[in-house]
Order: sequence, then C-alpha cells, then structure tokens
Amino acid sequence: MQALIDEGLIDTVVRQLMSGKEAMVFVVRNGDDTLCAKVYKEATNRSFRQAVDYTENRKVKNTRQARAMAKGSKFGRASQEAAWQSAEVDALYRLASAGVRVPKPFNFHDGVLLMELVVDENGDAAPRLNDVLFTREQALQHHASLLIEVVRMLCAGVVHGDLSEFNILLAADGPVIIDLPQAVDAAGNNHASRMLLRDVGNLRNFFGQFAPELKKTEFGPEIWELFERGLLTPETPLTGHFDHSTAPVDLVEIMREIEDAMLEEKARQLRMAEA
Repeated sequence: MQALIDEGLIDTVVRQLMSGKEAMVFVVRNGDDTLCAKVYKEATNRSFRQAVDYTENRKVKNTRQARAMAKGSKFGRASQEAAWQSAEVDALYRLASAGVRVPKPFNFHDGVLLMELVVDENGDAAPRLNDVLFTREQALQHHASLLIEVVRMLCAGVVHGDLSEFNILLAADGPVIIDLPQAVDAAGNNHASRMLLRDVGNLRNFFGQFAPELKKTEFGPEIWELFERGLLTPETPLTGHFDHSTAPVDLVEIMREIEDAMLEEKARQLRMAEA
C-alpha cells in the first residue's frame, strides 16, 4: 500500500474491508474520491489441478517463464502468481469496456489493484449476496439481471469460473460481479463450458432458496449451446428450458464435475466460516 501512496495514487488507507485467503481489501482515499484497494496474498489454497484448469491457454511473457512455471521453481511460482493477478486485471478492463457490471478498475501497481468501491443505497460498502435475504420477486429480478451479465461476459469471451453469492455485491442499482482472478477464455479453455454451467448453477441454487421455481431451470446448458452455435447476444431471449442429448455420457467428465462440486462446497463452507 505504501507504494501507492508514494506514487501519489492514493492519499490514505481508511480501513480494512475484508480479508480472504487470496487477498485483503481496503477502503482508501484519493483526494475527494473513496476507492477500493485489493492487496493480493500469495495463494496457497488452490489445488494443482484447479490451477491447471483455470490457467489453460493463458499466455505467459516468454519461454523461460513458462518453463519455470512448469517446474514449480521459486521464480516459476512467483511468475504464476503474477499471471493469476494480472488475469483479474485484464478481465476487469475487458469486461468493463464490454458494459458488464464489474467494479471499474483504475490502476494495478506492485500487487495492488485499485478500483471502484461498490456501495449500497446509503453510500456504505455494498454487501455480498450471501449476507442478504430476498423476497421471491427480488430473487427473480436479480437472477434475471445476473444471467444477462453472464451472457454479456460470455459474449466478451470470458467465463467467471467461480461465480456464486460470495463474489457478487448488491449495489444500490443492482448486483455487481467481483473476484475474477480465475476468469477463463471461453473459446480457448477446454473447461470453459463446465465452469459456465457451474456458475449459472450456483446462481440458480442460491436464488432458488427464495424463488423455488428457479431450481427447475436449465439456463446454463441453453446459454452454452447458443454460444457454441454463434447465436448468443446480450439481447437473446432465454427460456430456461433445454433438451438434453441422448448421446453416450462422458463418465470422466461427470466424475470431474462431482469432484468440482465437492471442492466448491468445501470452499463455500470455508468462506462462510471466514465471513
């Protein structure tokens, strides 16, 4: 944080907003503006397989860096962590320019991401969805608006990869998506479809607590099929219905989905314990 002050990017640190396993977030001031500073920690809780899935097809600066990352050397781990951080920065700029509701990024310097502070109707830091109770009507409204954001992200070539009630903030004017270091390229990552289905499934399961009819919807497969066929736009009407293929199932992929679901549940319980 001192580096940001020295560079004149911020004036003061107001308070710590949250601390997670991968980053600490602070409220900071720059002149009359109140901003958010995300300070990355060295990640130690991602499994190797998860990291490989998320970083598949990500570009690195040079072959030396790629070899070091593959070997797991000290330089390689540092390079891998830098790539993980820059992935979020790149995704934020890319999605903000595409009109996706994400915090507006301002700067990335010395492992600190400076961005817009998302606030509620009172001007306070916006809560995460998991800290809010909704009526049926509110749940349906927010679910529908977030599906539009997921589609807008996909049309911009990005899948969040870890979307859930824990990384969506409820701003004064609606939900805002945060935490994108694991974002993947929709066309270049072989796991993108599985991650998209999981993201949309998480939204269905969370809002389905308040609007049970959502639990019967299948927006994920519908969205991905339209994307694969080149028919998906942010204005494409969605039905929530999908006719599944009767082709033979991929048992390996099913086992991976089960394993991912178990990992996601463990991560969800950890986040709840930290909240």
